Amino acid sequence: MSISKTALFTSLIVSGALLSAQDLQQAPADLSAATQAMSHRHEDHEHMGAHMHMSKLREPQPGDRKKAEKIVEQARVALVKYGDYKVALAEGFRIFLPNIPQKMYHFTNYQYALDAAFGFDPTKPTSLLYEKHGNGYKLIGAMYTAPVRFTEDQLNARIPLSVAQWHQHVNLCRPPQGRGREMLGKNPRFGLRGSISTREACEAAGGTFYPHVFGWMVHMYPWEKTPDEIWSVERQLQNKPGKHDHHDHGDMAGMEHE
Repeated sequence: MSISKTALFTSLIVSGALLSAQDLQQAPADLSAATQAMSHRHEDHEHMGAHMHMSKLREPQPGDRKKAEKIVEQARVALVKYGDYKVALAEGFRIFLPNIPQKMYHFTNYQYALDAAFGFDPTKPTSLLYEKHGNGYKLIGAMYTAPVRFTEDQLNARIPLSVAQWHQHVNLCRPPQGRGREMLGKNPRFGLRGSISTREACEAAGGTFYPHVFGWMVHMYPWEKTPDEIWSVERQLQNKPGKHDHHDHGDMAGMEHE
């Protein structure tokens, strides 16, 4: 496939994803599937293993630490201007679901998302990560993406997997039209906290099954002090506030590391 055809194909995929997001916005109750995927609001781990696939943490290799440090430094310098969220908006970032309360808001640049399918640039993250403070936003980090087809070796070439763990949201069962609120209650069947995690069970329940949601993702918090805090998995998953050791996930029950 030529570069031009590949770019067109990727553009169609991105457009399809955006159309899906627009479809979700037709009814407030149906927004939660997208909100959960992008804001990482996992209130519990009961069914989390079935809906989360993470890259395997590797043994450190020579040069890994320096490579990761260089990536963080490049990002830190390039992203500081986005401390003013209005600059981000002016440069093409768009707030994902701005009217839905979230612990972490993603300001997404869809051109950078497309570019990330072909290369990695620490200065151009797919999303900027903000916390809401009053009527404004505080910049806390960035999210980088990669195509779902990427192998872990390809992810490692971007950011060493001895330092960072990428993740995918998987096995999402979107509820039937008009039943989105069923994802919000206790012990839900649908959504990224739901008990349904197979195509067969989802279709039997009348839902729509998505094996992957948004491809590979990794968060970086470049103004933190230690590598575990900078590449925190716990902070991504909003598990236990103050605990940011991504190495703990190697033994998480049910977590996929294939």
